[in-house]
Amino acid sequence: MSATAPQPRELRRAPLADQAAELLLARIRAGEWELGAKLPGETTLAPQLGVGRSTVREAIRQLAGRGVLASRQGAGVFVTALDAREDWDAVLARAGIVAVIEARAAIEAESAALAAQRRTPADLRAMRRALEHRAERRSAIPEHVDADTAFHRAIVAAAHNPILLELFDGFTPRVRQAMIDMLRIRTAFGSDADHAVHAELSEAIAERDAERAAALSRDHLSSLKEGLA
Repeated sequence: MSATAPQPRELRRAPLADQAAELLLARIRAGEWELGAKLPGETTLAPQLGVGRSTVREAIRQLAGRGVLASRQGAGVFVTALDAREDWDAVLARAGIVAVIEARAAIEAESAALAAQRRTPADLRAMRRALEHRAERRSAIPEHVDADTAFHRAIVAAAHNPILLELFDGFTPRVRQAMIDMLRIRTAFGSDADHAVHAELSEAIAERDAERAAALSRDHLSSLKEGLA
């Protein structure tokens, strides 16, 4: 017995929902609905978009998955963002090394200050182990970048802020190659002076000096950025 062929309507449904989602998103971007505003009901949106109510529902589900809309039981559909979140990889593919360093500074300087306030003895042991490992990985650029990343992650973990750690973990693996490329541009890497800055940062955190820790982190990354000029 041959399989039943899918109906043409089913074949068209996904593309129509995609188009309806983009039309809704364009209207949100244009300012038709403000942040927090309630969207009209399906019976109103469907003829406006030229699609059926089921397609409107699918379009709303798509935009909810992209963080633009939220359905609240018994209340309706509300605007939760004025544009769709862009994929991390797409953003980072366009970003240059300077943008990467600036983003690192935003995350790591605040993490260093918080780590100085919140670090535990276990955090300090993890940082010192990572610092020692970093000292041993100064002959090859990829290994040095990985060891350096592990050290800085130990600091972010010591901040005990799950959002900062999530940002760091989502960000750094994707920019690994950019950091390797940056060190290849520079004439030297892994110097004693550079390692001393990292040791000083670890010590500032151990001494609970939040202001100094943040400044050391920020200054270190600023020097990397200036080295590209």
